[in-house]
Amino acid sequence: MKKLHQILQIALLVYFGAFLIFFIAFDTLGGLFGMEEITSDSMVTITMIGLILFLAAWGSSYAAYSSLSSQIKKMENETHALKAKIYDFEHPVVHTKPSARPNIPTTDPDQSNIPPRQNFTDK
Repeated sequence: MKKLHQILQIALLVYFGAFLIFFIAFDTLGGLFGMEEITSDSMVTITMIGLILFLAAWGSSYAAYSSLSSQIKKMENETHALKAKIYDFEHPVVHTKPSARPNIPTTDPDQSNIPPRQNFTDK
C-alpha cells in the first residue's frame, strides 16, 4: 500500500509538472498536439484528470496511514500484555486464607464504630 501511495504521488507530480511546462510553452508545443488555442473543454478535462489523480493519491495515503496505525495499535497492545506478564513475574501474589476474626459482641444494635452520644449541660 505504501508503494502504491508513492507511485501515485510521483504520477501526480509528473502530470501537473508536464502540463505546467505545456502551458508555459504553449506557443511552440500547442501546434505539435494540434491545438490552436486552449478551450474550456480541454481545461476541464485536464483539471478533472488531475483531480482524479489527486483523490487516488489521497485515498492511498489514508489507507496506508490507517494500515500503519492499526499495526502500531496491535504492537502497543502486545507490549502492554508483555509488560503485565513481566510485572506478574516480578511481583507474585501470595494467596493466604483470611484469618478468622474473633466475634466481639457489641451492645450497639446498628453495629457501628461510633461511640454513644454524651449529653453535656452547663451548670
